[in-house]
Amino acid sequence: MSTSLERDDDHPLDVVEHIVTEHEWPFHRQGDDELTFGIEGRWCTYRLWFSWREEGEDMQLACAIEPKIPEPNQPGLAKLLMLVNEKMAIGHFDYWPSEALILFRHALLLRGCNGPMPEQIEDLVALAVAECERFYPAFQFAIWGGRTPEDAIASALLDTVGEA
Repeated sequence: MSTSLERDDDHPLDVVEHIVTEHEWPFHRQGDDELTFGIEGRWCTYRLWFSWREEGEDMQLACAIEPKIPEPNQPGLAKLLMLVNEKMAIGHFDYWPSEALILFRHALLLRGCNGPMPEQIEDLVALAVAECERFYPAFQFAIWGGRTPEDAIASALLDTVGEA
């Protein structure tokens, strides 16, 4: 989907809001510099959070995987995150203990630009959801299934051969 949008005087998050509105995703703008919305995925609803940092001229994206992780189920999470991040080409997964959430994170550096292009935002949203979908089973296997981080990632990324 290509979106035309005048960007000269717009706030950088206006581009995100325009795309979210076009897709009819419910969103909340928490002021000029933050916007959140949800996208229904195969495994869960992903909550995406965009923020603009004027001082760094960068746009941050965090995409949370539900559900929150109970404390007793957190052992091995650091190793699993390390194994998952080894497989990433763009962005990374992180854990926010204050919220008990696993997040995909990425930033767009936009110094000297008038803000992001709509295609950049579309690609970033698609990337975040695709990576969350790709690794969701590994997180579930380790956190709820009691598997080791190595077993969880191997099971989640198992390539199937042939047809059923």
